[in-house]
Amino acid sequence: MDMKSIAKGATVGTIAGLACYAMTTASPVKKYSIKKDADKTLKSAGRLLNDLKSVLM
Repeated sequence: MDMKSIAKGATVGTIAGLACYAMTTASPVKKYSIKKDADKTLKSAGRLLNDLKSVLM
C-alpha cells in the first residue's frame, strides 16, 4: 500500500464526513452560510492535501 494514497483517502473521508455532519445538524439559516462557504472549504482541503503530499514525499 502507498502511504500517500492512504493519507489522501483518510483526509477526503474525514472532510466528507464533517461536511455531511455539518449539513444535517445545522439550522436552515446556517445551511445557507455553509453552502456559501463551501468554496473556501474545498480550497482549504486542496491546500491540506498538497501539504500532506509534500510532507510524505
